[in-house]
Amino acid sequence: MSERTRCLQKLGELIKDVEIAMLTTVRPDGRLVSRPLRTVQAERPFDGTLWFFVRAASHKAAEIEGDPHVNLAYASPTRNTYVSVSGRAKLVDNRAKVAEFWSPTLELYFPRGREDRDLVLLRVDVDGAEFWDGPAGWIGQALDFAGELVTGDKPLSDNRSIDLRNH
Repeated sequence: MSERTRCLQKLGELIKDVEIAMLTTVRPDGRLVSRPLRTVQAERPFDGTLWFFVRAASHKAAEIEGDPHVNLAYASPTRNTYVSVSGRAKLVDNRAKVAEFWSPTLELYFPRGREDRDLVLLRVDVDGAEFWDGPAGWIGQALDFAGELVTGDKPLSDNRSIDLRNH
């Protein structure tokens, strides 16, 4: 298995159960702004591309048109897992892809359904990520911390960066 495949597999495992990500874009005046988006996933292994439904006429779409660099933050406090993903975003107006990713629950956010012409996909091609993954629950966290203090052994928690640009 290649290093890229291992990195993608690890990143996919870390974010697969976290439905909402905070998407950060750059405003025209250089300020950063974040907002929650629901990640939509296909029934296949994570390949380094993340997908979201957005409105073509939204502020986030205009910001991405101006500067495609984005960050996505995923957090699962119950699992004690946190992931920061960087990448380049682009709007995709592809009705077949919309149909592929559509689910009835999305009508809560897009009441006109998948035929809404203002509904497009946001594609983020991941450049890299940093993650923090540790034992879940306060007992696991306490044991991890205490074990490191008492034995000096490396803690069970993990903090690593993944660079997908060079693979």
